[in-house]
Amino acid sequence: AVGGGFLGVPALVRVVGLPVRAAVGTSLLVITLTSTASLAARGGTLSALDWTVVGPFTAAAVLGAWDGRRLAARVSGRTLQRVFGRALLAVAALMLVDAFVLR
Repeated sequence: AVGGGFLGVPALVRVVGLPVRAAVGTSLLVITLTSTASLAARGGTLSALDWTVVGPFTAAAVLGAWDGRRLAARVSGRTLQRVFGRALLAVAALMLVDAFVLR
């Protein structure tokens, strides 16, 4: 599955005119808010969550955010845009392979 950021970030850049860094930050803020709301909605069922699955994803997200922040401070917006575009193309290619070759 691919998250909405793959559509939201380019839309924020092209349609709204936000710089790439602001678009990525806005997308991450929206993801954080929706994730927090979802977790709060499940407040009474936290013990039923499989923390062996949730824990590594949470740790990876925190480490990715930390490293992403450091990297974004060193890389130009244009380079970030190109890397994001290539990542988007790679995901699209993998989805095509999954849809037509692996099934």
